[in-house]
Amino acid sequence: MTASQSFIVVVGSANVDLTTFNDVFPRPGETIFGKTFDLGFGGKGANQAVAARLCGANVAMVAKVGNDLFGPATIKNFETLGINATCVSMAEGVSSGVAPIFVEPGGQNRIIVVKGANDLLTPKDVDSAAPLLRKANSIILQFEIPLNTVYHTVAFAKANAIRCIVNPAPALAVDFEQFRAVDYFIPNESEAETITGMPVHTAGDAKKCAQFLLGKGMRRVIITRGDRGCLLADQDGMELIPAFQVQSVDTTGAGDAFIGSLAVFLGEGCPEKEVLQRANLYAALSTTKVGTQKSFCSRAEFEKEWQTRGTRL
Repeated sequence: MTASQSFIVVVGSANVDLTTFNDVFPRPGETIFGKTFDLGFGGKGANQAVAARLCGANVAMVAKVGNDLFGPATIKNFETLGINATCVSMAEGVSSGVAPIFVEPGGQNRIIVVKGANDLLTPKDVDSAAPLLRKANSIILQFEIPLNTVYHTVAFAKANAIRCIVNPAPALAVDFEQFRAVDYFIPNESEAETITGMPVHTAGDAKKCAQFLLGKGMRRVIITRGDRGCLLADQDGMELIPAFQVQSVDTTGAGDAFIGSLAVFLGEGCPEKEVLQRANLYAALSTTKVGTQKSFCSRAEFEKEWQTRGTRL
C-alpha cells in the first residue's frame, strides 16, 4: 500500500496557540510590553492530522471550532494543507480552543488551555461523520475532547473493523472496558503512570505497566519514552525500540508527530517494528525545529533522513 492509498481520519481537538515571549510578566493590575509573539495552529488532534498529511496520507478531521476569529482560520489551515475539513463544524456562542502560552527567557513556560468548542464535540458529531469514517484505514483519537465521544468512536471503529489508535493525552482516569477494542493504545510515560497508577520511570517499569494494560484487554500498547525510544507490547511479547539521536531544540509536538506518522506507516503496510522505527525518527526530526505543526517535516525530507539513518539499524 502506498501513502496515497492510506486514508486517516482524526477525531479530536483543534486549538490556536498564542505564545508571548518576555523577560518578566505583569503583576496584578500592571500592563507591560512584551518582546515577541507567535500565533500558531495546534491541538493534539490537529497536530496529528497535520503530521499524517505531511507524511503523505489522505487525511480528514472531525472536530469543532468556535464562531470567533479563530474558527474560520483553523478550517482554512486544514484546507490549505490538503486536509478534508468537511466534518469540522462551528459551534455558536463559544470560543475556539485556545492555549495562551507565556515563555520566559530560559524556556520555562506557563500555559492555560481553554478547551472551548473542543468540549462540544459529541457522539452525534461522530455519527454525522460516519460516511467519511467508514472509508478510513485508521481512526486516531486523543483526550482533548469529551471521553464519551472517544468511547463512542472506539465502538464505531470496532463495529466497522477500522484500525483504531488512541493517544490518551492529556491523561485522564478511564474505563478500561471501553478500550478493549483498541488496536493501539499509545501513552507516554507520564500518561501511562497517571492512567494506571503505576510508576513508569525505567524500561522495567514500562514493561510492567504495558503488561497491566494488556491485561485490561488492549491489543497492543506502545509507551513512548522520549529520547529513549518506545516500548511495543502485545500478547506475543515486548520489544524496546531505540530512539534516533538528534540535536533537539524543542520537543513540543513530538508525541503528535509520532502518532500521526505511525498511522501513515501502518497504512502503507510496513512491518510493525519498522513502523515504530520510522515513527521514532519522524518524531525525533520534529524536535530539531521550534514549534509544533511548523516543526513537522515533509515526506521527502523524512525519506532522505531514513535512507541515511534507517540503513544503520
